[in-house]
Amino acid sequence: MRYFRRPWDESRGDEYDSWGTCLYFVAVDDQGDAHEQIEVYANGNVLAYDHEYEEDPFGGLTYATLDLEEFGPYEVTEREFRKELAGLRPLNR
Repeated sequence: MRYFRRPWDESRGDEYDSWGTCLYFVAVDDQGDAHEQIEVYANGNVLAYDHEYEEDPFGGLTYATLDLEEFGPYEVTEREFRKELAGLRPLNR
């Protein structure tokens, strides 16, 4: 598994647009397929998705294969990934 922490400076553009920008945490396999995705929004809302909980009215686990070269600058260790997410409570779980 590879772990990424990537800020997204655009809002959602949907009914939850007021949540603001997002910090994405994504765990992917060597092919770039997501296995875990956590979204931390500027207003404090947190969403979490994985293969056991892939989708809900707020969104879902990305089906797109990530470009690992493009995401390279955002790679973090598993320890960093888990540490930042510890204590967060997703509102959709």
